[in-house]
Amino acid sequence: MSDSWNELVRIAEEEVAATCAALPADLKPHVAAVPVRYQSYPDDALIEEGWDPDLLGLYTGDPVGVADFEASPVPREIRLFLQNLWDYSDGEEEIYREEIRITFLHEFGHYLGLDEDGMEERGLM
Repeated sequence: MSDSWNELVRIAEEEVAATCAALPADLKPHVAAVPVRYQSYPDDALIEEGWDPDLLGLYTGDPVGVADFEASPVPREIRLFLQNLWDYSDGEEEIYREEIRITFLHEFGHYLGLDEDGMEERGLM
């Protein structure tokens, strides 16, 4: 497979859609409410905030359930850093697909307000 940006995005979109479709019914309304953004790498602002340049994914914004009047101005979104995921997968498409699924579910768990144990209990890790 070529590691062209369009191909990385196409595969990521397929995997995210398949992952969302496989979620339990009670989680589907939540997953439909959070946008997913694809970037190659974390931008300079994230690096300056202290995030690792090799970051695979990131959830920003408040978790679900935070009232609008308490909400931070940071929009809710899941970001997947596709070039980092590709590099992490050593250019293997099957591994890349799996890492997209794992990373997306992990970030979705943060959106739900779950910690690592809660994500594992819900099967999101």
